[in-house]
Amino acid sequence: MPRPIEALIHVPALAHNLARARACAPDAKVWAVVKANAYGHGLAAAYEGLRGADGFALLDLAEAQTLRELGWRGPILLLEGCFETRDLELCSRLKLWHAVHCEQQIDWLAMHKTHEPHRVFLKMNSGMNRLGFTASALRAAWNRLNALPQVDEISLMTHFSDADANRLGGDGIAHQLAAFDAVAADLPGERSVSNSAATLRHTARVRSDWVRAGVMSYGGVPDYPEHDAAHWDLRPAMTLRSKIIAIQNLQPGDTVGYGSSFTAERAMRIGIVACGYADGYPRHCPSGTPILVEGQRTSTVGRVSMDMLAVDLSELPQAGFGSEVTLWGCGPKGAVLAIDEVAKAGGTIGYELMCALARRVPVTIQHLE
Repeated sequence: MPRPIEALIHVPALAHNLARARACAPDAKVWAVVKANAYGHGLAAAYEGLRGADGFALLDLAEAQTLRELGWRGPILLLEGCFETRDLELCSRLKLWHAVHCEQQIDWLAMHKTHEPHRVFLKMNSGMNRLGFTASALRAAWNRLNALPQVDEISLMTHFSDADANRLGGDGIAHQLAAFDAVAADLPGERSVSNSAATLRHTARVRSDWVRAGVMSYGGVPDYPEHDAAHWDLRPAMTLRSKIIAIQNLQPGDTVGYGSSFTAERAMRIGIVACGYADGYPRHCPSGTPILVEGQRTSTVGRVSMDMLAVDLSELPQAGFGSEVTLWGCGPKGAVLAIDEVAKAGGTIGYELMCALARRVPVTIQHLE
């Protein structure tokens, strides 16, 4: 039989989370962000749950082509735009919308031969200092694009760095929102401003014709631990589960795992789970990281190995060889272990755990609640 680990992708949860984005921003259209293979969930599976979106946003041309092959005929936005001149040919053929964040991309458009002008999203660097034109350069970039016959409609976009929290002790979005509005207020075109965090926390303050539902589409919480998934009514779209493949009985003084980082202070019963960092479980999760066994909360013991980790079964006498283990997501009897909680224990964020799911883990797509 195959190794007992598997990931479940919950299509109804994806659809539910998309509906939550719509409810949070009822006057806006929704981009379902499916970059990075739909945050590790698989593009085909995500498409099934998120096809009710108004458009899909991603990075890779290959993924855009896959969406077209899956049957999507609506808008697709390349969030980082084109990476070389010839990318524009595929944008024309696949009817892709694309971000423009630098002068080189405008130069490429000016040289591009096309029968149908392109829809572009001009990006402003309002303080993230990653991609986009500065406030002093944005209007000149808009004028250049507006003069090109290769360009049809120009939309405007920016990205918040601190929509999930405060910035330097102050409001998380005020400085960027003010910078964006000061330059873009009188420019025509639709706006795409709100990411997941802004959609959940700041929609009343932000005019956004398109919201970008990224991690919230998958049940991840951008402002965890201030708020959890239940607070925002989001459901996990991924469950990682496995089984116990061995039992060990420890005596006081016995150690567990590499480096003997855990020492038993009492008699203990532990289970060995077929899951490790080669499956995408964070190696840096310490002893005490929460985990579910048969739907009951317990914790990990010792270091995470490449293929295995240990869990404390001392208070779970019903658990044993073959018991189901939920690393994150939905467990038996309605139990849920948030991916954000596991990520926090490992010193990272839920986004990384989703994206780090290893290729060797079998994936099952679940269509029923």
